Amino acid sequence: MGRSFDDLVTEAEAAPVDGWDFSWLDGRASEERPSWGYSRLLAERMARATAALDIQTGGGEILAGLPVLPPVTVATESWPPNLRLAAARLRERGAAVVADDEEPRLPFRTGVFDLVTSRHPVRTWWAEIARVLRPGGAYFSQQVGPRTVFELAEFFLGPLDGSGRDPERARAEAEAAGLAVVDLRAERLRMEFRDVGAVVYFLRKVIWIVPGFTVARHRARLRDLHERIEAEGPFVAHSSRFLIEARRAVAPG
Repeated sequence: MGRSFDDLVTEAEAAPVDGWDFSWLDGRASEERPSWGYSRLLAERMARATAALDIQTGGGEILAGLPVLPPVTVATESWPPNLRLAAARLRERGAAVVADDEEPRLPFRTGVFDLVTSRHPVRTWWAEIARVLRPGGAYFSQQVGPRTVFELAEFFLGPLDGSGRDPERARAEAEAAGLAVVDLRAERLRMEFRDVGAVVYFLRKVIWIVPGFTVARHRARLRDLHERIEAEGPFVAHSSRFLIEARRAVAPG
């Protein structure tokens, strides 16, 4: 016999969701990873950079896991719980963490970074990224693509418009900001949620999938989902990811 609905939900509702570590879901949910290996590619670029900025760093998990950081490494974050985690992690690596609301304008001088990065940014402010890049510098990012986890979102919310977060729109916006896109790849990846507790934890942590999610507000649908998983097996959804690299031109002469 599986664990009860109430036990699973209560446990997941009490679990801490600070930072961007999903290890609580080990054995309870899974997601395929993009074939390009963002962390490996990021590590290669960071090892060659002299001054880097990581925007929306979360709890600093990605940067802290890299073998080499540039001599000047700065990260921004807006959410206070993540800001504290990032500062604690990255201070040991010699990186500075700046509290920022992540709306224009970025709190940095023009042309100071040769590498700007972000993993799953909520929004990409292309003109600001172009401004803080040095000539020849690059923006390197893995982003959330269209209709990510829509199977789960629509289970709670009904039919949704999935036209946003399009890779080609990102290309157009980068080019409009004066950057040349040198790499753009996209993949759609399978996700599985093996119990309703995994869904509760995921929706508490990734708050834009079902805006305003709470157990109390969505308890009836959570019970429906629990019964479906018990009868049919894991709830299957799909994430979309795209990789984009865009470079600022070197000034002539």
